[in-house]
Amino acid sequence: MMVKKWIKQPLNKNGNPVHIKVHVKKGDTVQVVAGKDKGKVSEITEVFSKTGKVLVKDVNIQTKHMKPQSAESAGQILQREAPVHHSNVMLYSKEKEVRSRVGVKVKDDGSKVRYLVKTGEEI
Repeated sequence: MMVKKWIKQPLNKNGNPVHIKVHVKKGDTVQVVAGKDKGKVSEITEVFSKTGKVLVKDVNIQTKHMKPQSAESAGQILQREAPVHHSNVMLYSKEKEVRSRVGVKVKDDGSKVRYLVKTGEEI
């Protein structure tokens, strides 16, 4: 998703855009908890850290009407996914079929691992 050029983005002290911390990553299985697609379980295909939105497969489908590019070609109607805010999705466990918040554990060797709070399952 392209950030609109005319909207001023918040900048950090180095002049770079501020990135919003998101609790999900690309490839995670999530369940939508708000909106018209509430309850759908799908996979995250892209994360937009500047806006805090995520693109979820087969969720928030919008119709785009395209004009013909030339006199010979015909116009077309495209169905595409639009981003949803990361707060409207929760991680989902396929084995237990339950949604949960995400936590971070530090293992004995010092590495961090994400896990589902409700089930204890590591991601």
